[in-house]
Amino acid sequence: MGEETPEDREPPFLDLERLEDDARERLPADVFDYYAGGAESETTLREAPGSWRSWRLRPRVLRGVTAVPLDTELLGSPVRSPIGVAPWAYQGMAHADGELATARGAAAAGSLMTVSTSATHTLEEVAAEAGGSPRWFQLYRLHSGAHTDDLARRAGDAGYAALVLTVDLPLLGRRRRDLRHDFALPAGLRMANHPGDGDRPGLQDLATATWTFDDIPRFADLSGLPVVVKGVLRGDDATRCVQTGASAVWVSTHGGRQVDPAVASAHALPEVVDAVGDDVEVYADGGIRSGSDALTALALGARAVFVGRPTIWGLASGGADGVTRVLTGLGEELAHTMALCGLDDVRSVPRDTVVAAR
Repeated sequence: MGEETPEDREPPFLDLERLEDDARERLPADVFDYYAGGAESETTLREAPGSWRSWRLRPRVLRGVTAVPLDTELLGSPVRSPIGVAPWAYQGMAHADGELATARGAAAAGSLMTVSTSATHTLEEVAAEAGGSPRWFQLYRLHSGAHTDDLARRAGDAGYAALVLTVDLPLLGRRRRDLRHDFALPAGLRMANHPGDGDRPGLQDLATATWTFDDIPRFADLSGLPVVVKGVLRGDDATRCVQTGASAVWVSTHGGRQVDPAVASAHALPEVVDAVGDDVEVYADGGIRSGSDALTALALGARAVFVGRPTIWGLASGGADGVTRVLTGLGEELAHTMALCGLDDVRSVPRDTVVAAR
């Protein structure tokens, strides 16, 4: 082996672009594009990171802040960071241990993991790997209603702390990269929480996927868990979710993989927060790529943020350790930026910490 070059060494900061490049080199083209791609023209996908930079931070001075603890609670579950793992499917394509490695990595970082219905390990297997760390289970309505109901019950029995209903997927978005590759799960992988051995998610799985607001209390009763409604981009929808029993609302564009072009989470978040007030917790994802992005979301009223693709690149590049590195790196950036802004409490970031860019 030759000597290590400076380019080979891990940079002394979180370099998400480098991680993405590394994942692109490691993964087959169709797998990388499945993770990296969006719907239609990918406008929502492209605009998401920059939308958080359409806000500017307004630092406070002379506050004596040099260290910032990131501990908080999400629906009563204590976590060491307000930066969690968003649900995303088929993690076994990125790493041999798939969701099990992500669970270990999130636990080491003290972050909450949201486990996808379309995982390559069963929800019980992931729960066992996570140990005592908090985790939520994300629910799609796929296949029969009876099977979906059973997944909700299993999540409650397996010790998940909340059920996350993803409601922005009545039909699968037109993801051109997947259509171009004729995407299917690689041989040997399966959707472990789905009935049968299907390896090809598609419109046929979503033919009976329509839910209504009445399903929110129904799933709360079935699972015995608080329900988080994910995929909300409007204040009136958020209000209706709360009125019908949601314990939290999650602002999300589904990673730019559904409606395109859609309003960015960074622009939808203030309306949703204003609509629900202090009645429930609000979360956000979509283009969070730095600690300053996370701080902007907290200032706009989010209780926590969740990251998807950065975690994917960490998993593909370094397994559980790679996941931990991404989550802790983002957390370190958040704490550093908060200290520079004179803020010392992630649970109470004043709204006037940010202002719209001129």
